[in-house]
Amino acid sequence: MMKTHKELIVWQKSIELVKSVYLHTQSFPNEELYGLTSQMRRCVVSIPSNIAEGCGRRSDKELIQFLYIALGSASELETQLIISKELSFTNNNSFEDLSSLNNEVIKLLSALLKVLKKSANNSKQPVTCNL
Repeated sequence: MMKTHKELIVWQKSIELVKSVYLHTQSFPNEELYGLTSQMRRCVVSIPSNIAEGCGRRSDKELIQFLYIALGSASELETQLIISKELSFTNNNSFEDLSSLNNEVIKLLSALLKVLKKSANNSKQPVTCNL
């Protein structure tokens, strides 16, 4: 059983993704500060934040719900990365690096959700984080 959300690899990877997106969007045009830059930053911060909030709720159902919200934010970021590439704000190498890390987070979230849902359905024991 987990002691805290900070022990989850998916949370750690999502923090890495936050840092990468923040550094990457520094080079976006100034007129995008309140547009795509802001949207991508809010979106990426939502991923580890929802993982942490779900762990803090102490209910399997709520944990799963917040992990789905984090997964939705990661999917939203995937679209925003494509848009930034299409608008030439992102070069191919940066796009591939960010997309790869985001895809890793999506896979980890999906795998965690699968395990949690199976465990919640088959057990009387709660599977939430122990904070």
